[in-house]
Amino acid sequence: MIPLKYNVKSLFVRKATTLMTIFSIAFVVLVYIGVLALAAGLRVAFGASGDSSTVIVLRDGTNTEMESYFPSETHRILATLPGVAQGPDGEPIASGETMTLQILKRQDGSETNVTLRGVEAEAFTLRPYIQIGEGRRFEPGTAEIIVGRQLAGRLADLRVGTVLDLGRLSFTVVGIFDAAGSSYSSEVWGDVQVLGDAFRRQNYYSATRLKATSPAGVQALIDAAENNQQIDVDARDEPSYFEAQSTTSSGVFLLLGNLVAFMMGFGACFAAANTMYAQISARSKEIAALRVLGFQRRTILSAFVLEATVLGLIAGVLGAVLSLPLNGISAGTSNFLTFTEMSFVLRTTPDVLAAGVAVATVTAVIGGFFPAWSASRAPIAKLLREG
Repeated sequence: MIPLKYNVKSLFVRKATTLMTIFSIAFVVLVYIGVLALAAGLRVAFGASGDSSTVIVLRDGTNTEMESYFPSETHRILATLPGVAQGPDGEPIASGETMTLQILKRQDGSETNVTLRGVEAEAFTLRPYIQIGEGRRFEPGTAEIIVGRQLAGRLADLRVGTVLDLGRLSFTVVGIFDAAGSSYSSEVWGDVQVLGDAFRRQNYYSATRLKATSPAGVQALIDAAENNQQIDVDARDEPSYFEAQSTTSSGVFLLLGNLVAFMMGFGACFAAANTMYAQISARSKEIAALRVLGFQRRTILSAFVLEATVLGLIAGVLGAVLSLPLNGISAGTSNFLTFTEMSFVLRTTPDVLAAGVAVATVTAVIGGFFPAWSASRAPIAKLLREG
């Protein structure tokens, strides 16, 4: 075998060409990791929204709360099902909730769809991680609203004390809440009955959330809801519900990321090939000498592919390091199931970084294979003449 030390040193004989190739591939990695970080951020946001002991009930045949609609009587029946946990006051921990779309302005003047969630008091019991970071909770029965922190940072009119016209009523923002990085950080919350009155949609719910007595009792509660002959509903645990939304929304970014990586990587392959051709041209006599010394063609091919691999690994690690500042940056996109504003933070997780390094390595190997094949198959006499 040709010593590894020889390969690594030879790679930097033509430093300018090699460095240009490294940076071109590293840029591909940076863009690719950026797109994957968006998808990872969405997955984390949706994953943080689900509670394994909470059951979400929708109208049968619907997939999201935005599509669902059922009368208040259905909610009353659901709240009395066996297996629903009770609070200290003996009342069932069940929250009837509504979802409404509202067009609001971003800070740059553009418009976006925002989720207005009408909730009952039990909504906070079901989501104990919802904490008021500024101001206070809304008072039930009043035209007051609270806003997720991620959303408040992106929209101009969502500050404590501002008045917002929603439907036929004016609402006062009384609090900004933190939602532990969940998708609720992109929503506006208010009293379910008052928001319903504002949009002339009284006595209906988009969904009901039920707290099971234990995680083990979730399936029994789901079966009780779906098998009840008085109502026509579809029930599932919250993690499953949000996983479906995560798969759809993050899948768009994964497709985009792979498409971008393919197009940019195609160009980077040529840069890698150019570097390897330059390396081989400058070392044709060395290659001829290796052949004379008895090194087989596949050994020489492997040596140059190894050089391309090292080139890709260096570029991949550089791109990954350059992408680290992306972690934690706030971003926003559309939930591709509800078409509403979704705010989250980018996540450059270890698997995302590893994917970037893998793309760089594959790009360099593909770009370096054909020059390496050419060098290993060239006649010795030709190599001596080129040198």
